[in-house]
Amino acid sequence: DIDGVGRKYYLELVLEDVLDKDSTVNCTAEVLYHLGNNNIAPDVQVTLEGELKNTDEADNIFYHRIKSLEKELVAENIPDSYGNVPPEMEPIRLLAWVASGYVIWQNSTENTKFQLAQIKHVKQVKRSDEYLEFDYMILLHEMVSQEIIPWQMTVLWHPQHGVKVTQ
Repeated sequence: DIDGVGRKYYLELVLEDVLDKDSTVNCTAEVLYHLGNNNIAPDVQVTLEGELKNTDEADNIFYHRIKSLEKELVAENIPDSYGNVPPEMEPIRLLAWVASGYVIWQNSTENTKFQLAQIKHVKQVKRSDEYLEFDYMILLHEMVSQEIIPWQMTVLWHPQHGVKVTQ
């Protein structure tokens, strides 16, 4: 407890690479939840001890595949009601997972635990620049209350510039 400021947590954890389950890296983090103000995102400081697998090749393959589509990508229910994700939709799911992490961080309190449950709908937005843009409607599972919360987010992505949630 920090008087007049909030509550700070010190964490030690192991991150597992979602693409290579055998690849892990140690991580330490400090998370500060501000006192009585749920409108302020927690302050987070993270230190990684090592690096996770480089995804440049897979990112570039996905980027060029999407850029070469004749029509904008549209998909629904990822994963489906049986938990299946078509292999060609896995990068779309991973992008939503990363972007939803930002949404979760911005809306977290000490009393919430959000998890991406499903991409209800995703639609690629045509752009004239180098970025890919996707409008997602995702379902977040709030584990404490067991609520399913629909959330719309707009995501920009480029393999050299990373992910940005613009809305």
